[in-house]
Amino acid sequence: MDKIKTQTKPFPQAPPLRRLIGPSFILIGLGLGSGEIILWPFLSSNYGLGIIWAAVLGITFQFFMNMEIERYALVKGESVFCGFNRLWRGLPYWFIVSSFIGFGWPGMSAASAVLIGKVFGIESNTHYIAIALLALTGLLFTLGPSLYKVVEAFQKWIILISVPFITIITVWLAKTADWSALGRGLVGIGDGYVFVPEEIALAVFLSAFAYAGAGGNLNLSQSLYIKDKGYGLGKYAARITSPVTGKTRSAVTAGSRVAFERNASNLANFRAWWSKVNIEHGIVFWFTGAFTMVMLAFLAYITVHGQSGVEQGIGFILLEANAISASLVPFVGIAFMLVGGVMLLSTQIGVFESCSRMIVENIAIRREAIGSRYNMSKMFYATLWLFIAFGAVVLLAGFNEPKALIVLGAVINAFTMLVHLVLTYFLNRRELPREYQASWWRQGIIWVEIVFFVIFTGVVVWDKFG
Repeated sequence: MDKIKTQTKPFPQAPPLRRLIGPSFILIGLGLGSGEIILWPFLSSNYGLGIIWAAVLGITFQFFMNMEIERYALVKGESVFCGFNRLWRGLPYWFIVSSFIGFGWPGMSAASAVLIGKVFGIESNTHYIAIALLALTGLLFTLGPSLYKVVEAFQKWIILISVPFITIITVWLAKTADWSALGRGLVGIGDGYVFVPEEIALAVFLSAFAYAGAGGNLNLSQSLYIKDKGYGLGKYAARITSPVTGKTRSAVTAGSRVAFERNASNLANFRAWWSKVNIEHGIVFWFTGAFTMVMLAFLAYITVHGQSGVEQGIGFILLEANAISASLVPFVGIAFMLVGGVMLLSTQIGVFESCSRMIVENIAIRREAIGSRYNMSKMFYATLWLFIAFGAVVLLAGFNEPKALIVLGAVINAFTMLVHLVLTYFLNRRELPREYQASWWRQGIIWVEIVFFVIFTGVVVWDKFG
């Protein structure tokens, strides 16, 4: 392989905040179908609102870990995976395997198929609907000329339509006592317990905590999206385009780095970027994500908490729809199921796309290391269709219970999130100039998160195998 070349470029000036909105929509969209639609509403329908504090804490944790991922991509103009490869060349293989194992399970599409099938009167063999939705996912990306634009536009519209719809229903149905229960739940006070009920399944609780936002390796995809958006030094990076309709070939930037001079002008530009991307991520990812999770869990609480049938699978969502129809008009309950089904589908689309991006990025990094040629776009679409084929096989094999598939993936992803949290911390400490590194209090928060996930993962493993 030829020696890696470094090009010196000026650190770009930050555009107005309104032009930076985008990547965080994708990342919050990755969590809509797992934590927001299924796991936190499932927990609140079974255990009340005393656990909702953990949803807010979970997405707050993810906000700070995501910003450290963004920090690296802003300063280096490459994905964090390029940096991980320089830490240890075996890490790309870890991310390839863990991303596929953690997110290959088609839990969101299976749940989406149940809800969409119910809307159209199909209640059996919904796994065929799920397979069709997976195929639709592949076609959407394969025919889209610019991968990033397709994903961003789709997730924006899903969020802008679904969140106000859910909020209006919830506010309309909630009573004074319900709001009081929500307020107590936000500080960890439940009905007969504080913070965590004794009877809760720890694996499910950890799954919900891990999916309070994106979760697992998906958080790392933020570095890919801000690079595609042209944030910071990502302005000089390549893009992935469709092999069908795209006009350019694309390659990972691991073989040619971009750097900038350490001077006052470039530091001022970075700080302007850093301020604005924190605001963008805070509004779109943290606030919108936390608000959506709380509203969906609150809606489940006020409609079906304490009813029989909420203990198994995603039956509680169907019970919610029935309760909404009875309290308002039937059409609203049907619309709720349809919106939920589309949100779940959007999550599955985002998950497969993000995981394909991450896997291909790591394959390309290792191929560059041995001097092998590749085409980034073609590898991406081959990986995406591999995900779809695997999902179809899982569904046809009879593994059709959505919540079980989601919990299985989430337990795996809670551990992978701990791994990349540690790696990102040490990567930024090693690779970034001191004045571009995290402040002492942000580093402290990351260490609190690391300790939390070590303890929480250990408790779950002991609960299952001890």
